[in-house]
Amino acid sequence: MNNGSYLIPANTNRGKFILGLFRPIDLTIFLTGLGITFLLLMLLPLDDTTLAIVAIAPALVCSLLVAPLPHYHNVLTFIVDLYEYLVGQKRYVWKGWCFMYEPDEKQSSRRMDQGSPRNQ
Repeated sequence: MNNGSYLIPANTNRGKFILGLFRPIDLTIFLTGLGITFLLLMLLPLDDTTLAIVAIAPALVCSLLVAPLPHYHNVLTFIVDLYEYLVGQKRYVWKGWCFMYEPDEKQSSRRMDQGSPRNQ
């Protein structure tokens, strides 16, 4: 501890996850994909390669969705964040050389006046 401050370790959120990696929704998605794959493996004749790929596809897709990804929790989180970014409303404020915004200017001058020694 340094001057009453405490540095939180980077992996503190891992304790909230199941086995340190999975949220409950991740395990639900993964187990659903495995269940569907087992049903398809029992129901479909696996003589043909395309049917075997179709039978294994749900487990592969669900496994890829819950696979860890750097800077995100997993691939599913990345896809959800990407979708929200692409669909969400974006507002870009031009703050070029000709931009004047009075309220910020007045507030900053008030803050400067309040902090000056002659006002205290």
